[in-house]
Amino acid sequence: MTSLAPLYAAYPAFFLATIFLLGLIVGSFLNVVVHRLPIMLERGWRRQCQELAGKSTEHADRYDLMAPRSQCPSCGHPISALENIPLISYAWLRGKCRGCGKPISWRYPIVELTTGLLSLAVAWRFGLGNATLGALLLTWALIALTFIDYDHQLLPDNITLPLLWLGLAFNVGEVYVSLPAAVVGAMAGYLSLWLVYQMFKLITGREGMGYGDFKLFAALGAWLGWQQLPLIILSSSFIGAIVGVGGILLMGRDRTVPIPFGPFLCAAGWVALLWGDTITRAYLQFARF
Repeated sequence: MTSLAPLYAAYPAFFLATIFLLGLIVGSFLNVVVHRLPIMLERGWRRQCQELAGKSTEHADRYDLMAPRSQCPSCGHPISALENIPLISYAWLRGKCRGCGKPISWRYPIVELTTGLLSLAVAWRFGLGNATLGALLLTWALIALTFIDYDHQLLPDNITLPLLWLGLAFNVGEVYVSLPAAVVGAMAGYLSLWLVYQMFKLITGREGMGYGDFKLFAALGAWLGWQQLPLIILSSSFIGAIVGVGGILLMGRDRTVPIPFGPFLCAAGWVALLWGDTITRAYLQFARF
């Protein structure tokens, strides 16, 4: 990275533009992850259940993040490379399938643009270096987890567990925090929400959250250290409460329908990644008065 520092210093706009375009491309791939990973997991669970029941598993066509080729869910029209250019293809097709003319979900360009903009913010914040590389990987994983949890109330181990180990790996070199702070952060992140879960279940007899939330919070602790956990949990709980109450009062949402907590954890974790230290210092300075 150090050999590229003079190039970055001379052409920072080129670096930022490159990261933004990379974010758009990754966002297009994240759309595939958000759609297919839950289906892949469900198929795997069904296959395991059949094997445990002693039933023969039927041979199924390959289905993963690479195959089969993307196609329109309505008519099966294969999506060509020209129809899969981030943002541009959606505008060119005017938000409609080229085969059947049915509307294409707004979700696709939203995810692409969000990924591009958040990637740009990460590059602007950290500059050229390992911190940007790690922050980009964390950002992309949080985006995928946000939309998967919103759709299915599921935070897959396939993402949260590798994310936890990756955070520890980056902090071996103290990219964000010291390794002891990262290890304690992972432990405290998991145990704190696990204890809240057990207490809520003991008092109400119901489950207030899923184990995926524990693992996601542990992963954030592994990346950002135990010092950022209070900021993340307080801000995510506050925003979640506002959204929940607002949904009930303004939109008539059924209060018995659970609200996924993962998106709020992801949002608070990303803010803490970029500005956690600044927010904490500002709060401590304000609290002195």
